[in-house]
Amino acid sequence: MKRRVVITGGAGISALGIDWTETELSLRTCENKVVTMKEWEKYPKVNTRLGAPISNWNEPNYPRKKIRGMGRVALMAVNSADMALQMSGLADDPVITKGRHGIAYGSSAGSVDASMEFFSVLNNTESKGLNATTYIRSMPQTCAVNIGIFFGLTGRLLTTNTACTAGSLSIGLGYEAIANGQQDVMICGGAEELNVTGAAVFDTLFATSTKNDSPKLSPAAFDRDRDGLVIGEGAGTLILEELQHAKARGATILMEIVGFGTNTDGSHVTQPNKATMQISMELALQSAQLSPDAIGYVNAHGTATTHGDVAETQATRACFSRRVPISSQKSYIGHTLGACGALETWFTINMMKQKWFAPNLNLNNLDPACGDLDYLTGKGYTLDTEYAMCNNFAFGGINTSIILKRWG
Repeated sequence: MKRRVVITGGAGISALGIDWTETELSLRTCENKVVTMKEWEKYPKVNTRLGAPISNWNEPNYPRKKIRGMGRVALMAVNSADMALQMSGLADDPVITKGRHGIAYGSSAGSVDASMEFFSVLNNTESKGLNATTYIRSMPQTCAVNIGIFFGLTGRLLTTNTACTAGSLSIGLGYEAIANGQQDVMICGGAEELNVTGAAVFDTLFATSTKNDSPKLSPAAFDRDRDGLVIGEGAGTLILEELQHAKARGATILMEIVGFGTNTDGSHVTQPNKATMQISMELALQSAQLSPDAIGYVNAHGTATTHGDVAETQATRACFSRRVPISSQKSYIGHTLGACGALETWFTINMMKQKWFAPNLNLNNLDPACGDLDYLTGKGYTLDTEYAMCNNFAFGGINTSIILKRWG
């Protein structure tokens, strides 16, 4: 029998803020955090100059010995995991080291600066720039491994380096590990640090916004006049826990995860597939044993790319057959890649609790090719819903869908 999985802690670090109070205030101003990255002007072949950096987060004052193997991406991951564990009441509980508490965490890659050090030997033909932590800071699994070591976890470790679904896939895999009885608690999430290389990848595909002189007007998901995505950074962490385990220790329950679906397109590395996107949503509904009519809000991937927006919204319309309320927070903080699924799930949890949902920014003229949905605009929506769905889609045709149920 599948066990029930609840969320007992969460934290998000993004350009919107480093806690929910600050994040909600930023969301309610309805102004994005995208800026012109002057330091990128030295890269003339990169057309975009837009990014959403975190300006109000300082590296935590952890003992040097514990963080010397961490680059910026791992530090953000560990810090958000620390805050989430504090909220859950598990931070100082020795039970987390006993083997029934694991981790599922991902990012697109490790820290770029460390990768440059690591591969410099190929150009310099010498290794004097390398040190004992160079690979640890650069390796793809740096977030998951560093969180596990920092907190002394001895349970399962799953690392999801699946780009834009790294955060959401980690939540789904953590959910399944608990539901199927392998673990009692899972620390789940994703992180990404901002670097021009991330923007350059999408720039070569002509997928980035070049509204360099008007950063507040981009990204513009679902809008007829959108011109591409903007890269951001951040980290999001959720503490997933088996229901009876949480009740036994008197934990405060924030939300329940009742469904998860994931699949792959099997057709193209970068071109999204409407049919398999729809199937991932239907798999989540089947997992939750819910009708599409039960879902009151959809948190969209919403990258502000033409192919992505159209395929996603057409798939959503086909799944729900109605104008379900939908919005994306990428219009506030850009595309945080490995972090987006975790951050957007964390935002959705809090918006469900507040019964207020942030609108899409810069959506002035809906693209007629997009699906017929209820796109949130203006100052946001007051909405009382028991269930919400969070969707993310990544290069490689990796699709994820998570269903949350309000607690209490």
